Amino acid sequence: MQISSRFTLAVHIFACIDVFKDDYKVTSDFLAGSTNVNPVIVRKILGQLKAAGLVEVARGSGGASITKPLNEISFLDIYNAVECIENGELFHFHENPNTDCPVGRNIHAVLDDKLMRVQKAMETELSSITLEDIRQDTKKLIDLR
Repeated sequence: MQISSRFTLAVHIFACIDVFKDDYKVTSDFLAGSTNVNPVIVRKILGQLKAAGLVEVARGSGGASITKPLNEISFLDIYNAVECIENGELFHFHENPNTDCPVGRNIHAVLDDKLMRVQKAMETELSSITLEDIRQDTKKLIDLR
């Protein structure tokens, strides 16, 4: 299992908006130059972040801005905005385990609780990291150069 690159692209986008907001119009083309991803994909992610209330995007070439203080936006907020999780469940269970098989008949009872514990642990960790943490780490690295 692997989380899609939308999540890391979204964090990269936030870092760019924060670093460059005073010096440039941070447009999808500008962000595409930093992420090395097609501007259409950047616009899609910006649309998802906008729908979640995390960014504002001005029409045309007005650029993007962050709507909340960075310490109020967690990785979990970003993850929930850009990842497509069906019914809020991280793990998608195979559809039709064979109920004639003793393993297939009981696999949900064996796994459901454990998978929910894994998902909750991941969500707890994602909510403990904010974009302020990213700002501080980015600033340290940029200042070293």
